[in-house]
Amino acid sequence: METILEQQRRYHEEKERLLDAKTKEMMHKKTTLREQINSDHRTRAMLDRYMEVSATIRDAYEDKDGMRKDELTAISGPNEFAEFYNRLKQIKEFHRKHPNEICVPMSVEFDELVKARENPTEESQNMVEFSDEEAYGRYLDLHDCYLKFINLKGAEKLEYISYLASFDQLFDIPKDRKNAEYKKYLEMLLEYLQDYTERVKPLLDQNDLYGKILVDFEKKWEIGTFPGWPKETSSALTHAGAHLDLSAFSSWEELASLGLDRLKSALMALGLKCGGTLEERAQRLFSTKGKSLELLDPSLFAKNPKSKGPKKDTERNKEIAFLESQVYEYVEILGEQRQLTHENVQRKQARTGEEREEEEEEQLSESESEDEDNEIIYNPKNLPLGWDGKPIPYWLYKLHGLNINYNCEICGNYTYRGPKAFQRHFAEWRHAHGMRCLGIPNTAHFANVTQIEDANFFINRRNDAYSAQLSISHLTN
Repeated sequence: METILEQQRRYHEEKERLLDAKTKEMMHKKTTLREQINSDHRTRAMLDRYMEVSATIRDAYEDKDGMRKDELTAISGPNEFAEFYNRLKQIKEFHRKHPNEICVPMSVEFDELVKARENPTEESQNMVEFSDEEAYGRYLDLHDCYLKFINLKGAEKLEYISYLASFDQLFDIPKDRKNAEYKKYLEMLLEYLQDYTERVKPLLDQNDLYGKILVDFEKKWEIGTFPGWPKETSSALTHAGAHLDLSAFSSWEELASLGLDRLKSALMALGLKCGGTLEERAQRLFSTKGKSLELLDPSLFAKNPKSKGPKKDTERNKEIAFLESQVYEYVEILGEQRQLTHENVQRKQARTGEEREEEEEEQLSESESEDEDNEIIYNPKNLPLGWDGKPIPYWLYKLHGLNINYNCEICGNYTYRGPKAFQRHFAEWRHAHGMRCLGIPNTAHFANVTQIEDANFFINRRNDAYSAQLSISHLTN
């Protein structure tokens, strides 16, 4: 039987070996995406084991059951020699009963990890399960989410390639379309993005990421700056759209002078109980002055089974908005895969049926598609690669203006090759995210705007024009 002190020593040894193995794993050069993903998963497994061993050692040192203290007392007390011979007797007895029992050194297990990395088998090369469309973590496979989206009520019937470019622009969807079916679609999309991220980036701590998203979302939701969900005004009557302004009344007695019918219509507009005497109605209505519907006593609301109540509606909206905030963050994390997926789908659509069949045959005959990526291609002029992985002709390069670079400050000073790619990027995720970070809607009013200063200038001009229009309307009235 292993003693507690020996267990602690073994766990400390395992921690040291895990730390050394993780260091060597991360220092090992990875030449393909497959190797990188597999390496990350091996590192994650060792990290999880390291944390598990650390927790076990901590519990042993805390010694809540007192067994470690008793063992230390036994080997350091007045009868330490008796304890020694007693343990020696137990060891001899064990080997007498198990004469062929041998102890495998811990180093053997870690040597096997090194062999698996340097001489990978077919099983070790496919540590993670990916669909054919995902190409072992290179592309996203959003076909199921796409079908769910286009079947939503009122959703625009987009092509798959258009969906890839705009599926994260959730702030453009009207609030009246964000119902229960839309929430199910968001949950489906978020579940896929989380699962895909877990497979592609296993070292990313999604629990920590969730906490950061929640804190950031709560701040934006509180001040009303979360995209697609502007904050309502604070007055309860304004929330309900009632036409009775309580600011003109200083007491419920003044409200009572309006009469039963007028008070009843104002209460009904708020969804509150409208029964009772004139005094009760006036006091009930006056209690809503300067308050939001969320702060009102639930007992004041009328019992209408068809209506969920403003508080429940607000909670439902907040849940949907939080799902959207998580989608935004994961799309940002998977930005590279999303861009490669869009290019891959676009490249596939440009191929003929014969070319697609040839590609499928090549994929069946090759065990790893990454071997082609490692092949050195002669490309002294750094021309873009075509669908076949070879540089395009120079005359085609000049014809499409790919020798001209366009810079967009809103996209983080990202450079686009050629006028076609530059014009197309205004509707893509990178530019939309940059505009969202600036708090500016990505509408047609800001087409061809690439400088942050120009975008702020235009939105200030628009706000000034809107204020002037309101002033003219007020004077006219």
